[in-house]
Order: sequence, then structure tokens, then C-alpha cells
Amino acid sequence: MRYYEASSTIASSPEAVLAGGAAWLSWDSGAGGAGGRIAPDEKITIWSRAAPGRAFPVKVTGFDPAARLRFSGRMPLGLFRGVRTFKVRPDGAGGTALHGREVYAGPLPGLVWRPMLDLGPSFGRFARGLKRRAGAGY
Repeated sequence: MRYYEASSTIASSPEAVLAGGAAWLSWDSGAGGAGGRIAPDEKITIWSRAAPGRAFPVKVTGFDPAARLRFSGRMPLGLFRGVRTFKVRPDGAGGTALHGREVYAGPLPGLVWRPMLDLGPSFGRFARGLKRRAGAGY
């Protein structure tokens, strides 16, 4: 299993942080495009700038604007599964604590991990971009 993580504290309510999830392309510098609607059980497609021209189809497997956003993608036969989860909670000081984690499982990530791009910087840009966007209001 491999993963990336990022955390941030945001001067906004938990509901405001993820409620604008559908507009994340306007502030996520790691995404080159997206299609679909962020809602439970909806399918979306994400094009990453880290892998130009490659589309990543995922399914929204959990969405509660006051608590979390989760989407998952996989390959047949259990060769690869990726799950990205964002959780929000009040930080006790009037803001929101955000924690994001993307986990890769199955035999394929272990076989190709070295040639895979380091997505850590992109994941961090996502958290910082969300902080700027949510802190400014949607």
C-alpha cells in the first residue's frame, strides 16, 4: 500500500470547505480538467497535469459536505485501487481542519511505484489551493 497525505487549517466552516467541491478546478493547480458532477455514486473524470493527456475515471463513493469527500478508481482483477478522501472537522478555533489522503493498493502500485510521478507536491497544492479558496468564500 502506498499513499500521499496533506493537511491544512482553513478559516471557514466545515460545510463551506467541501460544499464548493464542484468548483475545485478553479483552484487546484494539479488538475488539467474534469468532467462530471460531485455527488454520491456519480462518476467523474479527472485529467491530471502530472500525467498530461491521461484521464482518470473515478466514482464518488462518499460525499457529505460537512464531513468528507471520497472518490475511488480501480483496475480489473484488483490490480490497482486508488481512494482519495478529504475529511473536515471543526478545529476548535472557529475554523476547519482538513486532512486529505490518497491510498493506492493492489499489486500494480508496488510494481510501478518507482517510475510513478511523485504526486506529493500536487497533493499539497490541492490542500493549499482549497485553503485559499474556502478561506475567501465560494
